[in-house]
Amino acid sequence: MNTTSTKPMYLHRSDGEAPSIERRYDADFKVSPEYRESLPDMMDAEEAIPGAPVPIQQVGVSNFHLPLQFKTTAGKVLTLQAAITGSVSLEANLKGINMSRIVRSFYEHEDDVFTPALLEDILAKYREKVESLDARIKISFSYPILQESLRSGLSGWQYYDVSFEGITDEHGRFRSFIEFDFVYSSACPCSAELSEHARDVRGAYAVPHNQRSKARVKVEIAPCAVLTIEDMQEHCLNALKTETQVMVKREDEQAFAELNGAHIKFVEDAARLLYKEFAGDHRIADFQVACAHLESLHSHDAVSVICKGVPGGFKADFMEFRSLVC
Repeated sequence: MNTTSTKPMYLHRSDGEAPSIERRYDADFKVSPEYRESLPDMMDAEEAIPGAPVPIQQVGVSNFHLPLQFKTTAGKVLTLQAAITGSVSLEANLKGINMSRIVRSFYEHEDDVFTPALLEDILAKYREKVESLDARIKISFSYPILQESLRSGLSGWQYYDVSFEGITDEHGRFRSFIEFDFVYSSACPCSAELSEHARDVRGAYAVPHNQRSKARVKVEIAPCAVLTIEDMQEHCLNALKTETQVMVKREDEQAFAELNGAHIKFVEDAARLLYKEFAGDHRIADFQVACAHLESLHSHDAVSVICKGVPGGFKADFMEFRSLVC
């Protein structure tokens, strides 16, 4: 070890000399109103904005967590961990926003029961506190629904990835959305036919291929309408029939095989079945459906996207199929 160095150190002792900068934390220090008022605020900075002097469409915080309350259709209140993303627009002449105000807006509602409609109140506070023209929120969480087995009488908790999203534009118009993931089994109609042909013509035993699959349905709720998570699950189940199971005995496994045989479907069929189901609900103004069948025959997946077709509404431009791996 070199003990003859004469180079000065800023944070550590050197040649017996104390560092030029003292490192310490004063745990007893109390912040007074006067001290808080004296703290520098970057919003007061007058230096030029670096980069292009243009507005920013979205700036905010992502993935901060809170325990939030949600009510089931049976009236039970559940406290669930939610991941929240909140953003606002930023005018070209403003350097930045106070991001902690976005987080604090949620803490003011931590005792409320969260619904898509409640997001309108929070967004209004965003726009007032952050002085923004438009704002958006997305709350993501895992929601439990008790699922009964097909024949044995058992039951178990099925968890669904859900997001509530709210958007307020520069004219104050509010729009609310629910995004819902539904995991199901898809048995291939072509493989089923070929398996039966092998048995009938050659006496060969064959197993048609089927696979775990996922549909992601994003809906825009019509103004003043109420749509629940249970409604979303019921629509998906009515359309696709073959939701994956939680608790099973042998009779349930046999029933599931029969259920898949009764409802064989290509990925195109799944998209159209969901379209028919969601298009029939007047509470839903618009929707987009993305399906992925995680092929057991191929090394790639079969995918499809469909939307309601509302002018100026959702488009079938979904490309995040890797997020549908389940």
